[in-house]
Amino acid sequence: MPLPFPGRAADSARLAEITRILARHGLGWLAARFLPGSGTPADAAESDPATTPQRVRLALEELGPAWIKLGQILATRADLLPPAWITELERLQSEAPTLPFAALQAELEAALGAPVSECFAQFDETPLAAASMAQVHRATLADGTPVVVKIRRPGIAAPMLADLRLIAGAAALAERTNAQARRLRAGAMAAELADALRQELDFTVEGRNADRLRADFARNPRVVVPTIHWPLSSESVLVMDYVAGVAPTSAAALTAAGIDPARIAALGADVVLDMVLINGRFHGDPHPGNLRCLPGDGIALLDLGLVGQVSPRRREEFIRFTQALITCDDVAMADVLAIWDESGSAPAAAVSAAARRLVESHGGNTLKLAPMVADFLPLLRETGIVMPSDLLLIFKALVTIDGVLSRIEPGFDLAAALRRSTVRLVAARLAPDHWQPIVRALGLELAHMGNDAPRLLRAAVQRLTEPPAPVAPAPQWAALIKPVTRAVWGAGALVAVAILATRLMG
Repeated sequence: MPLPFPGRAADSARLAEITRILARHGLGWLAARFLPGSGTPADAAESDPATTPQRVRLALEELGPAWIKLGQILATRADLLPPAWITELERLQSEAPTLPFAALQAELEAALGAPVSECFAQFDETPLAAASMAQVHRATLADGTPVVVKIRRPGIAAPMLADLRLIAGAAALAERTNAQARRLRAGAMAAELADALRQELDFTVEGRNADRLRADFARNPRVVVPTIHWPLSSESVLVMDYVAGVAPTSAAALTAAGIDPARIAALGADVVLDMVLINGRFHGDPHPGNLRCLPGDGIALLDLGLVGQVSPRRREEFIRFTQALITCDDVAMADVLAIWDESGSAPAAAVSAAARRLVESHGGNTLKLAPMVADFLPLLRETGIVMPSDLLLIFKALVTIDGVLSRIEPGFDLAAALRRSTVRLVAARLAPDHWQPIVRALGLELAHMGNDAPRLLRAAVQRLTEPPAPVAPAPQWAALIKPVTRAVWGAGALVAVAILATRLMG
């Protein structure tokens, strides 16, 4: 059966399986609408709409990793979906039944290039954790280092890639036939899903994320990112240090372990805000399962498959957004919301009204992030503003950490942490480490100008010694000013940069 959208003939079997699963959950109408060619009648009746979100969630869990990830992405889009859908999709679980180690051993040893017994002094065949994409086991290296070994489930890549093709085809078809799908940029959302899943399939991406975040916090001994053991790691296996600690689930649990909840709350906020505002990359899902609190009031960051990137421009916009809230500036808030509207169709008056409502409800010196975002995203949906997905990941990360920290330190004030982070941001921009690459780039550019200086001076002298042309003198002198000025400024700037670079680099 030919597919009605881009895909492979081999995907037809998977399409039929998807249709059966949807029909089993009373969602045949969904297959008819978005998966034409599935064999479902176009007039398939919709079941009780009140239970549709729950049935969709259950179907996504049965469909597997690609569909679960799609649901998790949609769960961040409170600017697009009603609260009932968000609440249900947030319940999506990626846990999966554990596999016996014998089912994983061949995959593991192929990736290691040697038997397990040659690579590890001890290997626990009982899994520590299992998810839809991977299973984790504890082990010990020959030098006694305790590690965890993350093993990709065998045979998972091909069906996931088939699902991604089908999802991309459904999104493209929806955009061609549905104005709402075009406004919501369904194709872009499918592309985001494909990028996220391809990165998660390749465990070296998570390893590089860990290395980068560890480098970002190299000067803060209270922040730990597990070391990756690259000789044993590959696309399908990741070996990293095992970090023992206490999950930040309650103040009582931390206190019992001799850890100060207040210091952990302050550090956790500083870490996440520094990731977003200063370092430009952040842990996209800092929930208690991905954090460990350590003796000495430190924090370990785990499970770094989802790391968001923040461009300098986006950082500036986010700072303006928070400052507009803190200072109750609805005009500045409206400017930021207009920049963030990807649809480009939200009326200016509606954007201004949304900004006023947000500032009136949540503006001031004390910022409670979770209630603000709970009002903010539905407000965007009402206004017609479509937010960029990278911003939504930032908000999701901040709301997640805000919930964690409020649980261990009731009354935690994120606004105070934002003010501290702004001070560190200014200090970071004044530090030599920030300016050295800029100075080097400027020096190279000025060096090119310096190389041109003799030629420009010769051109200026030649102009001065030429017989006057039969034209008014003003244009001739105007032509002389530019090369002379460039030469003088180039030489002067080179000297200034040389002095500045010498001082910065000691």
